[in-house]
Amino acid sequence: MAISLRNTIRLSSPIFTKYVYINTKSCNKRFIMTSRSKLEKVLQGLEKNPYFDKYADKIAKSQKVSPEEFSQRVENEEKKQQRKKVSVHLERFYTQSSWSSPFLNIKVQPLWAHIKKNNFSDHAPKNMYITTPIFYVNAGPHIGHLYTAALADAIARFNSMLGHSVFLCTGTDEHGTKVENAARAATLPTSEYCTKISGEFLKMCDIFQVQYSEFIRTTEERHQNAVHHFWNHLDERGHIYMGKYAGWYSVSDETFISDAEVIQKKDITGIKYMTESGNPVEWTEEDSYKFRLTSFQDDLKHWLKDENTVQPAMYHKILSTWIEEGLQDISISRPISRVPWAIPVPSDKSHTIYVWFDALVNYLTAIGYPNSFSSQFWPPTVQVVGKDILKFHGILWPAFLMAAGLEPPKKLLCHGHWTINDLKMSKFKRNVISPFEAKDHYTPDGLRYYLLRQAVLHSNANYNVGKIENILNNELAGVFGNLLHRCLSKAINPKRIIPDPTTSISILKSEIALANIKVLEEISDLTRTLYEECHLCHVVDAVMNLLRITNRMFDYYHPWHLCKSVKLDSIKELEAVLSLSIESVRVAAIILHPIIPRLTSNLLDTLQISKENRTWEDTKPLHVRNSLNGAERIISRNEVLFKKVRNETYI
Repeated sequence: MAISLRNTIRLSSPIFTKYVYINTKSCNKRFIMTSRSKLEKVLQGLEKNPYFDKYADKIAKSQKVSPEEFSQRVENEEKKQQRKKVSVHLERFYTQSSWSSPFLNIKVQPLWAHIKKNNFSDHAPKNMYITTPIFYVNAGPHIGHLYTAALADAIARFNSMLGHSVFLCTGTDEHGTKVENAARAATLPTSEYCTKISGEFLKMCDIFQVQYSEFIRTTEERHQNAVHHFWNHLDERGHIYMGKYAGWYSVSDETFISDAEVIQKKDITGIKYMTESGNPVEWTEEDSYKFRLTSFQDDLKHWLKDENTVQPAMYHKILSTWIEEGLQDISISRPISRVPWAIPVPSDKSHTIYVWFDALVNYLTAIGYPNSFSSQFWPPTVQVVGKDILKFHGILWPAFLMAAGLEPPKKLLCHGHWTINDLKMSKFKRNVISPFEAKDHYTPDGLRYYLLRQAVLHSNANYNVGKIENILNNELAGVFGNLLHRCLSKAINPKRIIPDPTTSISILKSEIALANIKVLEEISDLTRTLYEECHLCHVVDAVMNLLRITNRMFDYYHPWHLCKSVKLDSIKELEAVLSLSIESVRVAAIILHPIIPRLTSNLLDTLQISKENRTWEDTKPLHVRNSLNGAERIISRNEVLFKKVRNETYI
């Protein structure tokens, strides 16, 4: 009689309250202590795992014992192990070996299955792997590339402020026909052209403070070795076979197109087959190596059972629909005569590897795969992608990983495109915006602020010069910068003293002051949730709301009059107004640091806030925390946060 997993894991045995010895490839040897109640909570959580139903029946069938026999087996084992530590050997997901339990007589091949390796408390440090897509070098960077990189960087910085260990990967994708054609047009050798354009993306990251841990190039030898190892691993497991491809291929999109995705358009040259993206396709018939994508349709559905796997929800729905419509095995090589600028197939030099197979492996290469694999960062925590490459990252990538026995990404964060004055960016329309030119007008942080402040993930965002000017002048220069300037002005605060907020804020009793204090006390938890949901535009909204209330509070008390009074009450009231205002500025700067790192760093330096006091915990007001960091201090300089811009020039 088979027993369901729900019965077998009701482990009331005292042996599980002992010390448990953990030995994995991903961490040093250590002892952990747990209680029966905690363990039961973990086991209950296992039942909520999206892959539980998939494997529960298989596990139950492997046991083939009655509940009584199982209980007797556990009791007998307890007697043997009563005074011994229990060694539980957990194999990582990327190995082919199995894990087993000496108590349950279960042997399971977890392969890629999502089994949580650690149970972190809310404040415990985690290893987090965050990626951007690697950028294609058929042209230099535009603001869409910058937005993607800045979004991933802001997510990484926020998690670093929480105390997590964060690895951020970005880089360039350098193989394929489009790159070869672009190099020919630039009259440069292909390798030299790749180095030139990759250098521009590297420069973009450095100028705009994208604090990457690794910048990967797919023409590097280490990446070619990783791709070959990954290919051979899939081949050994039977997931690759030689077949014939006959169908439509888009050179511009570097992808194979189904009949359903092809439309016809008439122009002066006659009828052309075009993809919905507007790029021409060509009918191709050739021998190629194919990947058994059809084998993973059910696995992909299980991966998507967790609705947080792909965000926003609209993209999760789109991806689910694609998978439900059915998958076909995909060609993953091209004859070298057709695509010579690519990595050769390891066992067949007459074929080169499909650019998307090659490119996706970069996420493994960046963390040392295969020889120095930093497994503590796997699987990726957040992979930021544009909606045009959702299918590659949401179908091919997790399927490749499953085939290799690796766990797929925890989350794909998908975003829309950038338009220019509501028109799609296009070289033909000559409306592609270079971040290098834009930053000369708006500064690197000003441009980062606009992109992250303006965009929402579920729709396209619009780049409009008038709107940029309005937002930067009103918010960074007006609301934020002006408040700081007022607090440190010679007329109101000639000595540039910042009073201790832990002792002075309570003096203020007006309705606007109490509202200011309430928003200040609540903003840390509010914006943390917004960051965790990747709603950066709402983070900015919350901060601007705080600063606008603070400005109104400042005006209400007329500090330009209080500073002229010799009365003790007036002096104390002025100190309280300055204290609350500066405290609001301090908290706002720390919250906005992931979005505008250079500006906020300069501001916090001005306020003499040490580097170690810029964590997320420091976004809580000092008077709430009774912190000693609020002691009265004198500011030596008056920092201009942001200069106004007008007609794309500074005034």
